[in-house]
Amino acid sequence: MEYSFSPEEILEMAMQIEVNGAAFYRKAAEKVSSQEVHAFLISLAEMEDTHQKTFAAMQDALRKTDSNTLMIDPQGEARLYLKAMADTKIFFQKKNPGDRLKEILTSAIGAEQDSILFYLGMKEMVYDTADKQRIDDIIREEMGHITLLSQKLTETSQ
Repeated sequence: MEYSFSPEEILEMAMQIEVNGAAFYRKAAEKVSSQEVHAFLISLAEMEDTHQKTFAAMQDALRKTDSNTLMIDPQGEARLYLKAMADTKIFFQKKNPGDRLKEILTSAIGAEQDSILFYLGMKEMVYDTADKQRIDDIIREEMGHITLLSQKLTETSQ
């Protein structure tokens, strides 16, 4: 399957990753009995909502300006990278979380890792320093999510 993405489509994909992540965490929260774990998963969903809004604002700015001023990729390498990610991850569709907390956490860690890989490729295409910083901030938050999820997984496995 061959994909070619515009900057606007790449931001749309990023927003969809975040929407999918928020939905995953909310669905997972419904399946756990612990109020503490429920609140933890809901807080992760809310963070994903915030990331989606950041990408929406970037997309809005892109629509108001010449798209070439916001996204660069002279050799097409970042675009090829994102194409490879899309080919292998099918736009990061999140599976429904399992019923067991360990399954939920393991699946969430994998999804967060995939998101980071996508955003690293996306960042290579962004020209604007402020937009690069926004993507860096989101990457750091996603890395923090992995840390939190890994800690919960360790607690669950003991």
